[in-house]
Amino acid sequence: MWPFNRKSTPEPSGATAVAERPQDPLEHAGADDLHAEIERLTAANRAARDLDTERRLLTVRHLLAQRRIDEAASDPQHPDPSRAALPEFTGELPEIDAADLTPELIRAGILRDGALLVRGLVPRDAALAFAEQIDQSFTERELVLDGQPATPGYYEEWTGEGRFGDVGSRPWIRAGGGVLAGDSPKLAFEMLELFRAGGFMPVVEAYLGEPPLISFEKTTLRKATPDVAGAWHQDGAFMGPVRALNLWLSLSRCGDESPGLDVVPRRLDDYVDAGGEGAMLSYQVTDATAQSAAGATTIVRPIFEPGDALFFDEKCLHQTASDPSMPNPRYAIESWFFGGSAFPEYVPIAV
Repeated sequence: MWPFNRKSTPEPSGATAVAERPQDPLEHAGADDLHAEIERLTAANRAARDLDTERRLLTVRHLLAQRRIDEAASDPQHPDPSRAALPEFTGELPEIDAADLTPELIRAGILRDGALLVRGLVPRDAALAFAEQIDQSFTERELVLDGQPATPGYYEEWTGEGRFGDVGSRPWIRAGGGVLAGDSPKLAFEMLELFRAGGFMPVVEAYLGEPPLISFEKTTLRKATPDVAGAWHQDGAFMGPVRALNLWLSLSRCGDESPGLDVVPRRLDDYVDAGGEGAMLSYQVTDATAQSAAGATTIVRPIFEPGDALFFDEKCLHQTASDPSMPNPRYAIESWFFGGSAFPEYVPIAV
């Protein structure tokens, strides 16, 4: 997962100012009205898919996210952890079935083991079908970037509204094996429908203690090939103070035949030192530091099946687990949920 900060991202060479657009008719609408419009548009699009509706949904979700940030409570609370219900740690990350998922178990898993592994968070067939859509989005992006005709809706670089503008340069996402979900209005709609059908969004909201928001820059559709190298990191080290929960949703088998995740399976209450000998990036943590942070535990590399997921927060120390000898790419959705009370310097989208 690559870092991104709107304040620190340089403008592309020769960039020109974005022309001012007409004011959106919902620019000053309240949160309830925006939520109702999202529900109306979503119902209409379920009944008859329409690309203009999917584009409009992204804009209205962005406007609602701004209201959520402006109106966020000052002291949201995490749930009390259900430590007694957490499976025993036996050298691998404890795992639960999706049917047993609660905000209290997520909290317990993060506070004890740094993460919680959930089997079957979304149905296997739905995960595999979405992976095929991601594959097509990669193909369509290359056509768009080459100036060739492409299927509409799979790759359209999106620009924010209101006090948020262009999200900046995207080459780093492409190099890391990803497409920003917001750059595909078709897949952004399908992704959020997948989340809704999975039934876990109320759990995410209860964990955060406030309505969850995603960010444009940290919601990525991944196709990670075995040659994409990992880098140990803690996302909070470059996101700043946040109220966050990461959903890492596998859409293919990974961890053995395709790149997965290496995870330090213990709670880290602070950020470990980044940089040092062997670190190629400012936020990167060296292998030696990661081993030291693991302490008496052993770094784990879980095997994920399509539809399995890992929940963790901004202090979890992890990296992409890749090996050039792996035969397949890994498909996944990487999505950070944030509370509006501590939203980072990203472009927000309501879910």
